[in-house]
Amino acid sequence: MPLDFSPDLPTALIVIDMQNGFCDPAGSVSSIGLDISMCQAAVPGCVSLVDAAHSAGVPVIFTRFVYRSDYADGGVVVKHLIPALAEVNSLAEGTWDADLIPALTPGPEDIIIDKNRYSAFYGTRLETYLTSMGIRQLVLCGVTTNMCVETTARDASARDYHVFIATDATGELEKHRHDVALQTLGFGFGALTSVSDAVSEWVGAPAEN
Repeated sequence: MPLDFSPDLPTALIVIDMQNGFCDPAGSVSSIGLDISMCQAAVPGCVSLVDAAHSAGVPVIFTRFVYRSDYADGGVVVKHLIPALAEVNSLAEGTWDADLIPALTPGPEDIIIDKNRYSAFYGTRLETYLTSMGIRQLVLCGVTTNMCVETTARDASARDYHVFIATDATGELEKHRHDVALQTLGFGFGALTSVSDAVSEWVGAPAEN
């Protein structure tokens, strides 16, 4: 049976890694020669989802991929798979590169989760926040589709959250990986949705006091 959005389940929006390093032409990911155009294309959809969530009183959680400045927490990704990240000071704590893009500046009511692995659940307080708020349904957006969005969605599904991925508010560095990730997630880990459909579910919801 397909997963349908349930208006009766408490919902949160998770905005994944919409940082300067991934989304700005001057950021570290672009500087090592990767194409960030799809990440940039995800920005308007993420902004629309955040605005709608705020209006409807839906909790918004932003994640940031952040490494220590010495990359002691970089693990196999930085040390072996993509060592160029350390060479360009990518996503180092306290830097502009690690900051969220200006278009998605969190409000005082929003939650920010810093992580140093692809999943927003790994080694973070995310599940504690979701449990304390009674959240059982998640709408995911952000970057990159095949890495942090997909890994977070898989982990959320394994914890029995109802997971929805906003396909037009996600972006990857290569289109074929974006397409395969969405196909996989929609088959066995959650449901694919659009920004407009997700927003329509929140229209008429009571605003947070």
